[in-house]
Amino acid sequence: MKHLLIVDDNKTNLTAAKAALNDVYKVTAVTSGEQALRFLSSNEPDLILLDINMPDMDGYEVLDNIRRIEKFAHTPVVFLTADSDAQTESRCLEAGAVDFIAKPFVPIVMRSRISRVIELEELRKNLEVELDEKIREVSDMKSRTSRDTLTGLWNRAYTEETVNTLLGEGVNGAVFMIDMDNFKQINDRYGHIAGDNTLKMFAETMRSHSDEQDILCRIGGDEFIMFLREKTGKNELGTLAAGIISELTDKITEAGYETNTSVSIGIALSPVDGTEFSQLYNAADKALYFVKQNGKGAYHFFSDQHKNEKERSENLVDIKYIRDFMTRSDANNGSYILNFESFNNVYNFIRRFVERTNSMVQTLLFTVTSENDDYAETEEALETLEFAVFSSLRRVDVSTRYSSRQLIVILMESDEAGCESVAQRIIGCFSGICKNPSIRVTYDIARMEG
Repeated sequence: MKHLLIVDDNKTNLTAAKAALNDVYKVTAVTSGEQALRFLSSNEPDLILLDINMPDMDGYEVLDNIRRIEKFAHTPVVFLTADSDAQTESRCLEAGAVDFIAKPFVPIVMRSRISRVIELEELRKNLEVELDEKIREVSDMKSRTSRDTLTGLWNRAYTEETVNTLLGEGVNGAVFMIDMDNFKQINDRYGHIAGDNTLKMFAETMRSHSDEQDILCRIGGDEFIMFLREKTGKNELGTLAAGIISELTDKITEAGYETNTSVSIGIALSPVDGTEFSQLYNAADKALYFVKQNGKGAYHFFSDQHKNEKERSENLVDIKYIRDFMTRSDANNGSYILNFESFNNVYNFIRRFVERTNSMVQTLLFTVTSENDDYAETEEALETLEFAVFSSLRRVDVSTRYSSRQLIVILMESDEAGCESVAQRIIGCFSGICKNPSIRVTYDIARMEG
């Protein structure tokens, strides 16, 4: 049975109403608006019959308080009134009532009106449920058409629309333009199923290095995009990019794919590099091109490249100035010690030179270990080794710190025996400075090939 709440300060009216409705509905009767609100705090009737003219709190005020309760926002309310003029009827409907019943009650009319209101309310609820289901269906369909079927990442159209919306709302972030280097070799050598598995593997790598609020996209083929919301610090983003590159490289190695497949990443920042998706996309794409042209398997910020180019473009110079400028920072002794990104570029330049000339160039990798596994101890030893390398090598040689435990050295015009001699000289210099018996330095030698 449907549950009705009747609110009327006249007990005779309440008795008459209950007598007319008891055989069809469950009826609760109260005599004031305060009692009605107290009843509604723990009950949910299907319809409320509400007298207009009551002391302390009239029907309009009671209805206003009822509508403030979220769960009763749509509960049908029918006013009870002895006034049947058009003005009263209009005010009842404006207040939010769905109908009114004139006093004195005519039982058959009262039941008919209540039945019609309840029937309409059931229809409204059913339509609301159907509408919600349709909205969910459309949302699910839109989600499916906005997803890449292979990886489950968003597609380009959805990503562009969503990122533009976020940027328009003042949400800043970073765009990673990501390309898998030498991916075609996996398809060619191991088949397209292996290629598809690698793309899925990379999608999982992206997910493991992002938050739920970030937008991950596969543009197509082996190209991907990440929009990282509210992340604009270069140190944080650099660490994140390096982690993606390292993790995927490790996964490909573990899968047994011998293709030298890696990841290159171009990074653009909002609002520095653009305030629309297309601007950030183009900036990140240019940064990615820079990485591709300088050895791959690394990341690059568009703003770094753009800033340097802008500063240089403000001062047109001749070739003599360029020559003087390039040699101005030459320390004139010791080997060149570069950061890893610069070293990577130099390495690939030398590798191309070796490919053309078949020159003898050796790569030397030093590894520092500590028996105590003490980070501070290892760091101090590595700094000492860096000094030994700088002091022991020629000006044409190049070195860099690869990690907190390793240094890489390139020895120009050197055979393996000469490289062995240089390595021993470096270790001798190191041992003369570092007297810590728990520190051990080892090295590996490999000839650079084109």
